[in-house]
Amino acid sequence: MKWHGRQRRGRAPRPKRRRDSSPVTLSGGDVLLVGFFSARQRRHAILMAELAEAVTALGARVVGCVVQRRGVSDGGVKAMDRPYSSRTLVSAGKAREIALAREQSGADAVVFLPPLTDHQRDVLAELVGCPVISSTDLRV
Repeated sequence: MKWHGRQRRGRAPRPKRRRDSSPVTLSGGDVLLVGFFSARQRRHAILMAELAEAVTALGARVVGCVVQRRGVSDGGVKAMDRPYSSRTLVSAGKAREIALAREQSGADAVVFLPPLTDHQRDVLAELVGCPVISSTDLRV
């Protein structure tokens, strides 16, 4: 048997996730805001307030806010701007906290401040149980 990179031995290939291309309307809905910032970013509170304004301008109501700040860790200062996880952007504990906050607040959608990849968006949507949107996807 020839090995081809990331192929999973002895198992069927994972099914491809089909991305729901229908746009999410925030108008009239409840939204949970999530921000991920490096400890170097001094304006995180201002950026979150601007995001809340943009969401409110679209007719949604902000029901909560979760922020993860990345400090100096084992990776040193160079790692401060990188995500904790390539799957979810935030750490595993923060991802659970976001899911719990969404459940308790009854939010209809979660809006992330940094841009998310399609894969991160899909993983987070499955984890929190509602649509996940990047701030770059918001249009006023």
